[in-house]
Amino acid sequence: MLDELANLHRACFPNKPWSAADFADLKKSGCDIIASQNGFIVWRVIADEAEIITIGVHPDARRSGIASAMLTLAESDAKKRGAQKIFLEVAENNHSARAMYAQNGYSQIGVRPKYYDGIDAILMAKNL
Repeated sequence: MLDELANLHRACFPNKPWSAADFADLKKSGCDIIASQNGFIVWRVIADEAEIITIGVHPDARRSGIASAMLTLAESDAKKRGAQKIFLEVAENNHSARAMYAQNGYSQIGVRPKYYDGIDAILMAKNL
């Protein structure tokens, strides 16, 4: 499964693909992963907070609701485990992802300058 997940990540993020070992390390560190044929989400819950580590949808399946559905599943799981707030970072120039997060109730709470190879990271959060 982790090899398939790495292949999907490569399709989603060809410039910075993660390996199966990267996903195995995330699992060992306490992250949760939901994956389907066309999308995946990685998150973790620590105390009363949750964090979306990454979310990806195959380019051929984008704008089909997969990301929102996976976000809902991760949020539901985090809430059941006691998280009251969920956070994420998204590249400032990733307008489609930022719009999707806003449509799902996330608000900008800060900026990390030049976080992604010179591109600012927008910090977003949502109360659960």
